[in-house]
Amino acid sequence: MNARDYPLVETPDVLLAALERANDAVVIIDGDLQVSYFNAAAELIWGLDRAEVVGGHVSRLGLKELHDLATPASGPAISDHAIPAETRIARKDGSRLRAALSLSRVEVGGRERTIAFVRDITAEVERRERAALLHAVADRTNRAVVVTDPELRIIYINAAFTALFGYSLEEAQGRRVNELMVGRHTDRRTLAKLRHWIGEENGGEEEILVYDRNGDEVWISANVKAFRDGRGRVRQMIALLSDISETKQLRSLQQLIMSALADELDITDIADRLCRRVEEIAPDVVSSLLHIDADGLIHPLGGPSLPEDYSRALEGVAIGPDIGSCGSSAFCGESVLARDLDTDPRWQPFKKRPLEAGLRACWSTPIKGKDGRVIGTFAFYFRECRPPSRWHQRIVDACVHLGALAIERKEARAQIARPAYYDTLTGLPNRARLRDLISEAIVACPAGQHVALAFLDVDNFKDVNDTLGHSAGDELLVEFARRLRAQIQPGDMLGRLGGDEFVVVLPNRDAAEASTVASRITEALLLPFRIGTRQVSMSASMGISIYPDNATDIDTLIQQADAAMYKAKRAGRSTYRFFSADMDRLAEQRLAHSAALRGAIASDTLKLHYQPQIRTNDGAIHGVEALARWHDPVLGEVSPAKFIPLAEECGLIEQIGLWAMREACRQMAEWREAGLDIPCVSVNLSPISFENPNLASVVAGILAEHGLPPEALVLEITESLFLNERSVAIETMNTLRELGVGLSLDDFGTGYSSLSRLAHLPIRELKIDRSFMQDVERDPSARAIVTAVVRVGQSLQLTVVAEGVETEGQRNWLAELGCDVIQGFLYAPALSPPAFGRWLLEHSARRASAMLRIVGRSLNHSPAQPPSGSSPRISSTKGL
Repeated sequence: MNARDYPLVETPDVLLAALERANDAVVIIDGDLQVSYFNAAAELIWGLDRAEVVGGHVSRLGLKELHDLATPASGPAISDHAIPAETRIARKDGSRLRAALSLSRVEVGGRERTIAFVRDITAEVERRERAALLHAVADRTNRAVVVTDPELRIIYINAAFTALFGYSLEEAQGRRVNELMVGRHTDRRTLAKLRHWIGEENGGEEEILVYDRNGDEVWISANVKAFRDGRGRVRQMIALLSDISETKQLRSLQQLIMSALADELDITDIADRLCRRVEEIAPDVVSSLLHIDADGLIHPLGGPSLPEDYSRALEGVAIGPDIGSCGSSAFCGESVLARDLDTDPRWQPFKKRPLEAGLRACWSTPIKGKDGRVIGTFAFYFRECRPPSRWHQRIVDACVHLGALAIERKEARAQIARPAYYDTLTGLPNRARLRDLISEAIVACPAGQHVALAFLDVDNFKDVNDTLGHSAGDELLVEFARRLRAQIQPGDMLGRLGGDEFVVVLPNRDAAEASTVASRITEALLLPFRIGTRQVSMSASMGISIYPDNATDIDTLIQQADAAMYKAKRAGRSTYRFFSADMDRLAEQRLAHSAALRGAIASDTLKLHYQPQIRTNDGAIHGVEALARWHDPVLGEVSPAKFIPLAEECGLIEQIGLWAMREACRQMAEWREAGLDIPCVSVNLSPISFENPNLASVVAGILAEHGLPPEALVLEITESLFLNERSVAIETMNTLRELGVGLSLDDFGTGYSSLSRLAHLPIRELKIDRSFMQDVERDPSARAIVTAVVRVGQSLQLTVVAEGVETEGQRNWLAELGCDVIQGFLYAPALSPPAFGRWLLEHSARRASAMLRIVGRSLNHSPAQPPSGSSPRISSTKGL
């Protein structure tokens, strides 16, 4: 008989050894609730030594279950295969753990024992609870979650996945992802990218088109990541899926409109495309796009599903607080919802056609430009009385932005094109547009009727610009245009040619009617215009030509009116004149003079003559004034009184001033090299020259070029520059003075001089205008003015120069008054350089002879000879 034929009977020692090695805790409790056995695993779980437990009461272990269930009378009977229960164990160190507890009853030697089997399940419970929590979280997230095995068979999906794609967990579990979601238009390259991201440590994200249970397309953003075991092998793959169908639709909408903008399509085409695409992605709405112009008027751009006659009726309607949804929204700058067009008070004048078309509600949102101005509205019409949804709000947010781009581009284009046809300062038609308007008026003029054309020029506008500054001049022109506009009828046309020149076109008006309009304009301009704290007089000179009596073409009409305007200027200004045949001759003469002057400047045929300035105290030369002279081969001698104003009108005066400085400095250097000692030369400069911030550096260059010190040059300025408060002109004057160049105030007393400002100007010389000299010997008023000017100059320590001195009486009186310098025909007219050289030698000789005679008379009457080496004392200079 083999050993295996006998049953194996284990000894108690073997069983105890097995219990000691068991992974689960084993606790044996006798009928007296005393612990009779406590194995090694139990010691680890409770953190107690068996010596602390064996023989003690079971309550030492802190398990209510052991106390209750070990007593037969206290609880239900325990079978040998009782289901494990979970419990908590408090360990000796105060920590707690979760345990699975099983109890069994056995009878040994007639006595019952309770055996407790305890297993530590703390980690298992934590994993289970964490999994439950993650499952709950996954089911509550808006993103779809799918977990697969390495072969992409689905292990888990959350509630969001079911809601998005329509599959339950039972339907999806075990199936491959591509069986459920991949369809005809799914991009295979994107699928390959997603598989690539699974192999990457951090995963990746892609956008892809997939399909739901019904076969409908769904755009998703898929973020995939792999979970690996300790050896790096993929155990599961998790994907987070976001529905981006709405985002994709809006992106498609944006691409459509941006492409249309890039293709330079007309805004009405863009608006039509925008509205049609919106109605595709939101079939429950009818959309419209309106433009609101700068005057607050409505202009429909797009609304293909709205009744056409309804859209046309909105054209030109002014926005306001009670103008439907769109007009109210544009007016208040906020979204406006009318839930029921039939009862909304704002819709009563406009509701008929929308209601007939089945539209019951309207929600309008303002479109604002970069400057904050409302430039349009985007509206949704609903077929039921309702508010917008979240999806509607997202669409409108995108459309408001796209609408702003389209409308701002439209306005920018109009703004860019506007300077080509409209004056930027006054907003009036410019020269180019005026020609079209005049042409239209002539073409539309019936037989036997007339078109009157009035050419206006603001009187003394240059004085305002020079004295008060260009900004004041601009204000004057704007007010001038406003007053003109108020005096003409709606069918008349007003435009600005440029500068201070305006044109009024009067269709179907003869000379008598044009005269009435001209008189009305003249009277309207009599009221002064206020600029800051100043009151400025305003007037205009007008010339009028008549079609077809005077001319039949545009250019000739304008030229004739221009000639008549100059006739009005010569008649005293602030009046009007009609064109007559003799004006053509004058206009041609002016044109010929202008062309000849340009030629003279280009060919350097202008000349400078020099008039001496003499000191009254000793008769010595103080300096010379350079004066331009022009001799034309055809026109002959042209007076400066004619060509200087002409140069100002033609924009040549600054050129002439720079030429005069260069030529005067060149001549000074030549005289000094020849031994002629002339202290300084004065050159007249236009106020326009002082607007050039580089004038001082130009002057310094000219002086350096000819080797002259700065004090050898004096620049004569007029009172218009004296009163010019513009910083550039004043800074230029100060820079020139710091350079050492002298500044002389010419024609002092003839303008609007302010003595308070005079003391602060960097000038060294005052010039008394020649007009005061004519009557100074017999007119007390003229003598009083000259005396006042001399006293002002003396008090400010300025040199005073009197121009236009022609008689000995004038000279003697000025000398006694204390005037420093005299200039005029008494000594010499303006002379050519050779003639001036001869005059200077003669003057020096006469002056030397006079001094010798004085010295001789002094010696004859002296009681004693002066000491050797001393100079004779001159007691008087009269008669030099």
